[in-house]
Amino acid sequence: MTTRRLVVAAAQTGPVAQPGDPAIAEAAHAMLDEAARRGVQLLTFSELFLAPFFPNRLEENFRRFFMREDDPVLEALRARARAAGIALVLPFAEFTGAGHFNSALVQDADGRIAGRYRKTHIPAYFPDDRAGGTGSYEKFYFTPGDALPVFTVAGVRVGVQICNDRLYPEGSRALALAGAEIIVMPICYSTYSDPAHRASIWEVPLRARAFENGVFALACNRVGVEGPRHHLGRSMIVDPRGSIVAEAGTQAPELLVATIDVADVSVARAKFPWWRDRRPDLYGPLVHAG
Repeated sequence: MTTRRLVVAAAQTGPVAQPGDPAIAEAAHAMLDEAARRGVQLLTFSELFLAPFFPNRLEENFRRFFMREDDPVLEALRARARAAGIALVLPFAEFTGAGHFNSALVQDADGRIAGRYRKTHIPAYFPDDRAGGTGSYEKFYFTPGDALPVFTVAGVRVGVQICNDRLYPEGSRALALAGAEIIVMPICYSTYSDPAHRASIWEVPLRARAFENGVFALACNRVGVEGPRHHLGRSMIVDPRGSIVAEAGTQAPELLVATIDVADVSVARAKFPWWRDRRPDLYGPLVHAG
């Protein structure tokens, strides 16, 4: 059987002190340089990695966290990836005339913009009075996206699910049905006020989405302590059988790299024929029920 080798990477970056902090952009450039040395062909950063995770609080001056697509910081990262021949998933807080979005720009190895994904499932969590229990106020800041596109970059079909999206199996299934072979998952996952439980369930949706759809999952998380938030790290690459290919640590920034064989997608689907045995005629309530 013909192989389709691809070197993929998750750029697990650390805390951000303030919006516009040059240290995080410098770290991102350094990771792109390391990725080039290691032959990476497809790389993702984590959700909102260029800013502090501001949705954990209510802040009136929130506009300063957002960028337009042509912001010089993003342009510089895109140019670095293009020069290295790396296809890039570049998450950022996006401002447009249509609203504020939690977005990821998708760029091919030659610098062509394949498109953009805007987070569709916007969460909100109540705070509590325990350490780390800040809650989340994303619904206050972000307009939900309205599409589940699949992009062709680095010779592979890629879908994107941002953080909370991964908890909704319908979105990942829609991407797989549309031809996605890899689902890229930029994430900013904190332990909040329940570190033992949050750490124990981290891998569950990543492995489940890969296994139940016969796709690779390329999940990139932030790491380290940022104010009251403890970001778990543990960026992860999962194969189409739900097995962990590679996992980053919990303490420090890291470029997680693995060589995968995209041909394993068709192999996994043939051995566990989800598509043959599905019963979409029974699934109407999934989309019609309120």
